Amino acid sequence: MIKIYAGVAVAVVAAVLGGSAYWVYSNQGGDKFAQCRGGQVAGGSIGGPFTLVNQKGETVTDKDVITKPTLVYFGYTFCPDVCPLDSARNAEAVDILEEMGLDVTPVFISIDPARDTPEVMAEFTSVMHPKMIGLTGSEDQVKAASKAYKTYFKKQDSGDEYYLVDHSTFTYLMMPEVGFMDFFKREATPDEMAQTVACFINAS
Repeated sequence: MIKIYAGVAVAVVAAVLGGSAYWVYSNQGGDKFAQCRGGQVAGGSIGGPFTLVNQKGETVTDKDVITKPTLVYFGYTFCPDVCPLDSARNAEAVDILEEMGLDVTPVFISIDPARDTPEVMAEFTSVMHPKMIGLTGSEDQVKAASKAYKTYFKKQDSGDEYYLVDHSTFTYLMMPEVGFMDFFKREATPDEMAQTVACFINAS
């Protein structure tokens, strides 16, 4: 009897796994970007409406900013190392994509609006890349954008103007009318990012 029960259990597990595999493959079949995701599951809940201020001092929304494939990064200009390195990496990926004939916008959203005025953002973005859009705003506007993208940041209480800000470091690929496509960790190289972004663009 034990062997019979064991056999039935194996059959049930196999059926469940088979059904799960069928569900995965059948759903991937309807996803034209499946080959680009590298095993990552799409997270459509990432991203959303925001209202911020660009480096020209103009109030803009997500519809004004994400008009083409866009790499979105949350950081701050006083960041000693991570943010400049990540932003330079994103800018290099954009240049590689441009050589491939693909137009992608790099966006830097400040999580430190007290120091990152539009003037400061203009200086930062001009150094990083001529196509980079820098966004800042009020504390509430920045918090709302961060919440929409499910990012984390927290100001360290140093008691002076030289405080640091802890924050997440993902870069998000966003597409107009589609939304979130994928994210990149710090370990991703400019070439790897460019290849993935190109895959999504060419599949769209």
